[in-house]
Amino acid sequence: MSLVIANLVDIVKKQYLFKLKANIDSFSSLIWIQLLALLFSLGGVGSTLASSGYLSIEVKYYSADLVIAFTMIWAFVTAIIITTKPYRNQDFTYVTNRLSSSLANIIFLLTASIIGGITAMLANNLLKIIAYFIFNEQLYSFQSGFRELALGISMTILYVFCISAFGYLVGTLVQVSKLFILFVPVLFFGTILLKTSVQKEPFLTSIFKFYFFEPSLLLLLLKILLTSCLFFFTSIAILNRMEVRR
Repeated sequence: MSLVIANLVDIVKKQYLFKLKANIDSFSSLIWIQLLALLFSLGGVGSTLASSGYLSIEVKYYSADLVIAFTMIWAFVTAIIITTKPYRNQDFTYVTNRLSSSLANIIFLLTASIIGGITAMLANNLLKIIAYFIFNEQLYSFQSGFRELALGISMTILYVFCISAFGYLVGTLVQVSKLFILFVPVLFFGTILLKTSVQKEPFLTSIFKFYFFEPSLLLLLLKILLTSCLFFFTSIAILNRMEVRR
């Protein structure tokens, strides 16, 4: 009989460090995905063409929107992957339970979201540098300081973390029943076809506006944090009801 008392904080810390080492390849894939998004963004995310007589002016818009979108997709897929059986069985090399495993996964996803959010926002400056020095584009940009950059990075991290929370829930549901592999795409396309009763627009559009067009910063933070917590709490509750090796 062991006299060592297992401490939840120590267990979560060990599992988190283990997951960082075991999932180091996921950060390599993040780099390649962001580089791919950066490549797609070199032509600009939008353009405007105006002409009058012999004068023609084309304005291109450069931003990291596509990089951020690709980062969200990466976070979603990564969250699903760490819920699969091979990754869950790795946890049993330690004294563990479902709660400590889920907490370590959440901290890992938070770390991944921080890294992904920072690199995605900094890609905006890299994109402008490439456009200026390689394509000889004449750049005009809105004045923004450290406060705006910090706010942009913070919000990007929160959005990526929320998407990863949803991915974690989807991965958890798939582990419960493989039928959810079909249910999730049906639900996605259903939200596109389903229209709201008030504004008669696709339900998915209403969800997008609910999270991305909120004018109040404080209310937006509450929406994202509460949604992320709801997804994770639901996932933990489901995983705790599963058998140890299922």
